[in-house]
Amino acid sequence: QVQLVESGGGSVQPGESLRLSCAASGRIVSVNGMGWYRQAPGKERELVAAISSGSRTNYADSVKGRFIISRDNGKNTVYLQMDSLKPEDTAVYYCNAKVMSRSPYSERDYWGKGTLVTVSS
Repeated sequence: QVQLVESGGGSVQPGESLRLSCAASGRIVSVNGMGWYRQAPGKERELVAAISSGSRTNYADSVKGRFIISRDNGKNTVYLQMDSLKPEDTAVYYCNAKVMSRSPYSERDYWGKGTLVTVSS
């Protein structure tokens, strides 16, 4: 019914940049909050950044000043620009969106399958 697809992950050296994208598709009535989470091996999943439908943002302290989250409401897409990447940023990054959909008509959290970001020298 609703699908989130991430793209843009890859392997980079410390100090380099990546931009992640996540597009929501399906029987969408509206997309509310969107965000990016990440999970490193052996660690809990954590919120990286979130953005509301009105483009208010929130960032984890560990990425503040380095990452920027943005969205294109017309495309139902959220982006994460990641600059000055560090080895500790290595993780699988997951897109999340709160979506009101039809068939059934309900609101729920949807998750992408994840995209791997590896930062190493």
